[in-house]
Amino acid sequence: MIHLFKSKSIGKSSFPSQRNRPTSSMKKNNSLFQRKNGANLIQNRRYSSGKSSPLTQEEKEILNGPREGDEYDVVIVGGGPSGLSASIRLKQMAKESNVELRVCVVEKGAEVGSHILSGAVIEPRALNELIPEWKDKGAPLNTPVTEDRLFWLTKNQSLRLPAPPYMQNHGNYIISLANFCRWLGQEAESLGVDVFAGIAASEALFSEDGNTMVGIATGDVGIGKDGKPTSNFSRGMELKAKVTLIGEGCRGSMAKQLMKKYNLREGADPQVYGLGMKELWELDPSKHSQGQVTHTVGWPVTSDVWGGSFIYHMENNLASIGYVVGLDYTNPYLTPYKEFQRFKHHPLVSKMLQGGKCISYGARAINEGGLQSVPKLIFPGGALIGCSAGFLNVPKIKGIHNAMKSGMIAAEESFKALEKSKDPVFLTSYPETLKKSWVWEDLHKVRNVQPAFQYGAYAGFAYGAIDTYLFRGNAPWTFHHSKPDNERLKLAKDSTKIEYPKPDGVISFDLLSNLSRSGTNHNEDQPAHLKLTDPSIAINHNLPKYDSPETRYCPAGVYEIVNADSGNPRLQINAQNCLHCKTCDIKDPLQNINYTVPEGGGGPAYGTM
Repeated sequence: MIHLFKSKSIGKSSFPSQRNRPTSSMKKNNSLFQRKNGANLIQNRRYSSGKSSPLTQEEKEILNGPREGDEYDVVIVGGGPSGLSASIRLKQMAKESNVELRVCVVEKGAEVGSHILSGAVIEPRALNELIPEWKDKGAPLNTPVTEDRLFWLTKNQSLRLPAPPYMQNHGNYIISLANFCRWLGQEAESLGVDVFAGIAASEALFSEDGNTMVGIATGDVGIGKDGKPTSNFSRGMELKAKVTLIGEGCRGSMAKQLMKKYNLREGADPQVYGLGMKELWELDPSKHSQGQVTHTVGWPVTSDVWGGSFIYHMENNLASIGYVVGLDYTNPYLTPYKEFQRFKHHPLVSKMLQGGKCISYGARAINEGGLQSVPKLIFPGGALIGCSAGFLNVPKIKGIHNAMKSGMIAAEESFKALEKSKDPVFLTSYPETLKKSWVWEDLHKVRNVQPAFQYGAYAGFAYGAIDTYLFRGNAPWTFHHSKPDNERLKLAKDSTKIEYPKPDGVISFDLLSNLSRSGTNHNEDQPAHLKLTDPSIAINHNLPKYDSPETRYCPAGVYEIVNADSGNPRLQINAQNCLHCKTCDIKDPLQNINYTVPEGGGGPAYGTM
């Protein structure tokens, strides 16, 4: 029998629902706010605490009061494909072995799926292994791919190219990843997994000697933006575990802390990233081709920028349209969001969108480093899974299958370790087993394709063809990423300003209008979750050297420079607008911006995204 911790409190019902917690009311007559489609978008308002009076002794005692707690065998941070697959596999093994196993998943989105954004085309390999009867269970894989198209774009022309083998999607499905994760969440709950949505994992818990992770603490709620407890204050909970699996997704705040504490990036290349932006459109039925997959490269970005698009025709006349810009770009005047909007005016795309309607918008960062950038995966008491580690196959433009499989392998190795130990475990077998799996093979074959593009688009495509067709992914060398994305920007004085066309409101949209389609919202009265290590850097360094790139790389209008004309500029953080994409945490030149989790339930509310 696997050891089952005795609960210190009442478990699942002890979590107050974030959606039922009182929040401050919206100021209806404040012209500084826009309210569109349920999203409260801040304009020209500083969303952070200014100077406030010191905490009283009573307030300190309230903020540092004891937490309630519960204990599990396995705690999983993140309700994405890797975390939910891990939880399902753990419960499957427990049922097969007739043992009790307590497993919980903590998800910061208001519901499972609300923070999930992807293209997406899924390769069902891992799903076939995890839930072979997924069709009978009603998994939302409704649109098999029927056609693959790849185009090289110039401003007004398109050249169709042969799709390389890794971009061919026979047997794959176009899906909404948000809906797929909701289905996985239901499967997990049916097996007895405790799934806590609207709860943010804000702190890693360690043993008394500080060496071993022993679980997580959920975030406090009801702290005002002045840092003081409000009448709605509630202390977070401690969830102890013998194994903690981190599946937060790309550039998660807890994974970032653990990588630093345990030096997990030692020996790995710097992780590099892309910013993916997506819109969901309802098309004119005459222009919809269910099952069609289209990718483009080339225009509108220049040849020194890694970028490209995807257009996936789903069921019900819906199409996912997105654009990815590599965050290793060098021109500080590049605006990824405006590149996306400009792309939609290409004749290949605009004709399709005429007569259609944009329904949703969102953005998120993606890992692009590949095998070279995968960090050490384990630490005492836990492991990294899914995009927290970085298993995206960039040339395939797919990572769901690898994320799921990594979670399944971590679950299997955790189960074996728990059978032998009553204490927090060190999962030495997890990376060993993963390296023998098809995940490693999948990444190894394409390891050189994306890094080749650091020499430009033409060189990258030429090498990609050689690597794919001549070496078949087995070249006797490995290209490397030389430095992280934040060190790539050129000085503003050495860069060319980019003039972008104004949006027409039909095919292209201004940022705040589109942001309203994301449903993003945060409780107004809370400390800003985007924190500056040194507030002076934005004005004394970023502004004179790079002309404030944070005002352009953010796809949500979070950052703006105000009072510049008066000679007293300052950086304004509109944290209410945040989509939790983590781009600022990645691209800021001196890594001065630190993304942390806000109160659980805050952020975007993605539906069929």
